[in-house]
Amino acid sequence: MANVRWLAGYRHPWHGLERVAIVLREVFAEPRPLMDGAFLVGDPIMVLPVLFHLPWRHELAVDVSMPLHAASQVSLEGR
Repeated sequence: MANVRWLAGYRHPWHGLERVAIVLREVFAEPRPLMDGAFLVGDPIMVLPVLFHLPWRHELAVDVSMPLHAASQVSLEGR
């Protein structure tokens, strides 16, 4: 439940920077660890809020039944 509460803080549309979201969807087309993908896109301070927003839009998937951490696997929703 803690993961869902954490991600809920990023559900607001202002976290949906489309230019960053496009690159995140490309990077996570193949599953990879959360921070590995974030660093590939750019500065995590700018990238992570968008990354955490995308599960709310059902565009990225992450297993919220386990604590989120740098190595959590992220993928496109439905993969």
